[in-house]
Amino acid sequence: MADASTAIDLKADLTDDVALVTGATRGIGAEIAAELADLGATVYAGARDPDDVTASDQHAVRLDVTEDEEIRSAVDRIEREQGSLDVLVNNAGVFPRSGPLHEMDPADFDRTMAVNLRGPVALTKHALPPLLDGTGGRVVTLSSGLGQFTDGQMDGGYPAYRLSKVGVGGLTAYLDGEYGDQGLIANAVSPGWVRTDMGGDEAPRTPSKGAETPVWLARFAPGSPAGHLWKDRERISW
Repeated sequence: MADASTAIDLKADLTDDVALVTGATRGIGAEIAAELADLGATVYAGARDPDDVTASDQHAVRLDVTEDEEIRSAVDRIEREQGSLDVLVNNAGVFPRSGPLHEMDPADFDRTMAVNLRGPVALTKHALPPLLDGTGGRVVTLSSGLGQFTDGQMDGGYPAYRLSKVGVGGLTAYLDGEYGDQGLIANAVSPGWVRTDMGGDEAPRTPSKGAETPVWLARFAPGSPAGHLWKDRERISW
């Protein structure tokens, strides 16, 4: 089928697909995991504490994206139990609030890069063999409007978070350049300002709205556009 607004071919359902979602216990990640399961996917919900995953139609998997052993164990378990991995959603993230760079705590920078950038890099590295083994494996990585750097928007504080999301853009472009001709479909997505623990109570969007475009990207059929940043099902500038 094709999405009317973009004429991009989408998979009608995900009944044959296995998906791994990081940070899947709350907020946007929980919504993404739930919606992928509703589409028929076999969903592995990554959580630092698997007991926090309560959905009966999801498989809880221990996964702190800063722990290499947990990354390897999670991917190995999925391959052992399912024999495949079709969708990876790099959702887990942190958002330290700070003023400009000269006021930033270096520890905040290290932690933010570890979770928001190194985590997706390390997890995608280990997930690539099963993602490339099938047809049209998808990597969807959560970015942010705060990481857009081509439209003069790089002011207003939050340097650690902003730079981590700039890195996410680089990862996405690299994955497309390196593995796109092998069928990998890697994209990044800005969910907008969402009412979550990270976004705060003043945010105008619900987690369901924030999950809408990531789930749409997870449905991209083989040969779909890749290597881009998206918001509200539209391609936007880095």
